Amino acid sequence: MPRLPSLTQSFGRSGRAVRVALAAAAGFYPAAYLMDRPVVALYALFTPIAFGALSSPAGSGRHRASSVLRAAPAAAALVALGTALAVTTWAATAGMLLVALALTFGSACTPRLASVVPGLQLCYILACFPPYAPDTLPERLLGLFLGATALLVGELLLFPSPRRPSYAERVADTLDLAAHTTRLLLRAESVDDGTARRLRTTGRELRFSRQPHECRPTGAGRRDRALAQAGSSARRLLDQLAALGELPPAPADTASQTLLHGVAATCSDAAAVLRGGRSVRGAEFIEEMTARFLDERAGEPEGRGDPPYALLRRRSTLLTVAASAVTVRSAADLATGGGPALPGLPHEQFWYARVPVVPLWLVRIRGNLTPRSVVFQNAVRTALGLALARLVAGSLDLSHGFWVLLSVLTLARTTAVGTWSAVRSAAAGTLIGAVVAGALIIGAGDATAFYAGLLVPMMVIAFSVGPVGGPAWAQGLFTMVVSTAFAQIAPVTWRLEEARLVDALTGSGIGLVCGLLAWPAGARTEMRRSVAALLRAT
Repeated sequence: MPRLPSLTQSFGRSGRAVRVALAAAAGFYPAAYLMDRPVVALYALFTPIAFGALSSPAGSGRHRASSVLRAAPAAAALVALGTALAVTTWAATAGMLLVALALTFGSACTPRLASVVPGLQLCYILACFPPYAPDTLPERLLGLFLGATALLVGELLLFPSPRRPSYAERVADTLDLAAHTTRLLLRAESVDDGTARRLRTTGRELRFSRQPHECRPTGAGRRDRALAQAGSSARRLLDQLAALGELPPAPADTASQTLLHGVAATCSDAAAVLRGGRSVRGAEFIEEMTARFLDERAGEPEGRGDPPYALLRRRSTLLTVAASAVTVRSAADLATGGGPALPGLPHEQFWYARVPVVPLWLVRIRGNLTPRSVVFQNAVRTALGLALARLVAGSLDLSHGFWVLLSVLTLARTTAVGTWSAVRSAAAGTLIGAVVAGALIIGAGDATAFYAGLLVPMMVIAFSVGPVGGPAWAQGLFTMVVSTAFAQIAPVTWRLEEARLVDALTGSGIGLVCGLLAWPAGARTEMRRSVAALLRAT
């Protein structure tokens, strides 16, 4: 068993854990004790777990609540589909294959869908297992409604997270820094080392790897593409300003001073537009100033001799700064719903500017419909693992077989090495959790009140410690959660833990086999191939 995570890490997740636990309890207890509806109770319990713990919608409480609200109709449809396909093992398996493939592959088009895909998959998994009982569909949907409503209210009211700045706001802050630095260069031709480092550091912070998942503009639509281009252009602009500020002094140059004024104004305008404001000057302003700068350079008298090398170097660097300013200003307009890119820019630079939304999505989908796409590989690996797990669980008639699929869903990784590491830790955690839960059931017997009092604290511990403790802690503590929950729905014995252990190990084995057979190296092979192609091309 890995070392217990630090209290700081665990407390950092406690707000989310409390929200999920209270939302699950708010639907589970009334359904189990007041309504005496175990099916309603089961779905009311697992819906908050699916969309609050297993999924990862992040951001402010309002943003998370919006994600849950948008996912609820799709979750209801998947519950209905799973209920209908539970008629046979093969039908449920085929449905699992298609649902997992569509959801996992579709998440490449929008980050909002990617954050709730595990929860949507769990909704189908719960419904597609025996008994085949289409008459219980209203109860299942009622439980889903209770759980989703409780989670939505909890996201809005309990422990609200501070609002994080959007990617557009981060780019706007970067452009404000660029405008400030440009004005410094107007007064003094160079900047100190600290300012240059700050420029480069701020630019690196715009990388997607430095951004929270919910803030990354990775969607297939025009706005996300334009925001991503604005971010990359702003990064390049800061690097070029740092290089310009580090150049040695050069003779006075009126044309360069005028263009610097234009760059500063353009950066300020783009920042205002990205924050939702308006600007009377469009991207054509800086493009026209750049054209005048080039005309003045070309029109210098020949009798004066060649300009000094330092001046030529400064002018060339300034020209790259202006080109980046043109790009970021055009991208800012596109990202905020403005007109198409400037006619003077290359078509390839803003190829998506005049393309409707649906064709843009089709471009993203077609681009990933190839065995060399990492998105396609991950989707196929996940779909095959879940479908095989459903087939094995149904063919062997495993008790609580959905635990097999839950293990595949939570332990599958993009590489065989990563999957083996997760499976090895999870097996140890599940074994210890099953032993502890079995001893608890033997000791408490049929004391339902004891399990009822233990469920909420156990969920808080599991959902705060598990995510930061790794697969061992997550699987071990989740075993305790499902044991205390199922003990309140129906009479149980220690054999429940035996079934949990067998199902978890079966799912782990299936996930490991799929990881070994389906692109075991993950993205490494494609990375090597892409880098090799780049080196050959250069």
